[in-house]
Amino acid sequence: MARLVVAPGEEGERIDRFLSERKDGLTRSRIKHLIEEGGVLVGGRPVRASYRVREGDRIEVSVPAPPPEELVPEDIPVEILFADDDVVVVNKPPGLVVYPAAGHPTGTLMNALLYRVGGLAPVGGPLRPGVVHRLDRDTSGVMVVARSSRAYYDLVEQFRSRETTRSYRALVLGDMGEEGEIDMPIGRSEKDRKKMSTRSRQRREARTAWRALRSYGFATLLEVRLATGRTHQIRVHFASVGHPVLGDRVYGRKTSLDIRGERVFFPRQMLHAALLGFRHPATGGRVEFSAPVPADMREALERLDALARPD
Repeated sequence: MARLVVAPGEEGERIDRFLSERKDGLTRSRIKHLIEEGGVLVGGRPVRASYRVREGDRIEVSVPAPPPEELVPEDIPVEILFADDDVVVVNKPPGLVVYPAAGHPTGTLMNALLYRVGGLAPVGGPLRPGVVHRLDRDTSGVMVVARSSRAYYDLVEQFRSRETTRSYRALVLGDMGEEGEIDMPIGRSEKDRKKMSTRSRQRREARTAWRALRSYGFATLLEVRLATGRTHQIRVHFASVGHPVLGDRVYGRKTSLDIRGERVFFPRQMLHAALLGFRHPATGGRVEFSAPVPADMREALERLDALARPD
């Protein structure tokens, strides 16, 4: 991390220009990207690229380590639900990034799979071979990765044409009722490029169907099925209707609930990919794989169950 202090006579300049003139090797566009990613802080707080520096400002700049040029196997625990010559299906734990990128160059699901099963499809990119869909870092559950080129292209088409079946478990804030569907287009946020939004001018169709599995009054456990597969779709949709996924620090920021004087904490977004169904690329037969909610989500549900019971 680099630290700079704005000297007398330097105030009034835009922070992106200020840094581009003082940080060798960083272009203005790169600095703008770092600002959007939250990598530039003034007085410990993120700012916009248009912020004009003031005398005495203490600026911190964090430049993520670049991703590696090639994928290396790593002995990382991951549950393999199924594997053959064409596909590998895993139960991804929460907190595990799918493939290397700036900021997390190693320790990803791809590194783990290369160690556990060896060869993956030679298409999709050198750092994400065989990846046809992904789960967010803090979303757990079932995910398929292609091990052959045939499987890769077949699965890509199945996801594109919505032939796959996907069912999630989501714990959301408030009482959702019994069932329903959210039909709201989603696009990249124009204010924060890391986020998605239902208010973006460039949006694509997004539909999310849900039904309540357990209502606590102050929260609802949902079964969620996707008719489309937009980035962050479930998280954005439920936050947009006032029922964010509990533990979601990006779209909801509701990381705990105070119930009867006791506080229940949600260490990450309470979202789990419980079931994935697709047509096997080699056999043509329909296959489905499921995984139970992991320990952290199960413990949160057990706490809510206990607190929801009448005395």
